[in-house]
Amino acid sequence: MKQVQTETPLLLESIKIENAQIHNLTYHQARCTQSRQQLFGSTDTLDLLSVIHPPPHGLYRCRIRYAHTVQTVEYLPYTPKTINTLKIVPSSVEYRLKYADRSALDALLSSNSDVDEVLIEKEGYLTDTTIANVAFYDGKRWVTPEKPLLKGTMRAKLIDEGFLHPAPIKKEDLSSFKQVALMNAMIGFNILNHFNIHQK
Repeated sequence: MKQVQTETPLLLESIKIENAQIHNLTYHQARCTQSRQQLFGSTDTLDLLSVIHPPPHGLYRCRIRYAHTVQTVEYLPYTPKTINTLKIVPSSVEYRLKYADRSALDALLSSNSDVDEVLIEKEGYLTDTTIANVAFYDGKRWVTPEKPLLKGTMRAKLIDEGFLHPAPIKKEDLSSFKQVALMNAMIGFNILNHFNIHQK
């Protein structure tokens, strides 16, 4: 009987590089190690620093695709996406590990092209947008969904520093918040000064 070979899924780390400075590498390394352990049972460590050779000037997204070993390393000039409108969209999409294949997330966004980004609602609770974790300010502290779609590196750093507080958040809670912010490796913690959240 012919054995069917399954393709190994590729994982991804997107790391901010600004004027040759590598940002938040400790958290990217930790996620890389944890993801490989979880997906492949790997016991070794991929040393991300050893494969990064940053351009000397400019702002770049260092895109590392890997599985058991590093597959590709790219340096992409970065321009942040302008986000003013969000729509809450229920979905069962899975993205617990940072896979290189983002087709399910891209499809979700393209099917809601009337807004800049979608805020994914899963099992009745808010999670993430397709490109960033989210946080809400209640007048005293910043809270972030306790069960995000993906545990981002900036989110992890801000929780460790005591700035962010994980909590269950439903769309019905939005009226009690004064501000919303998006965060990922490239944009850091970005408070949206002008935003509108549509509820489907």
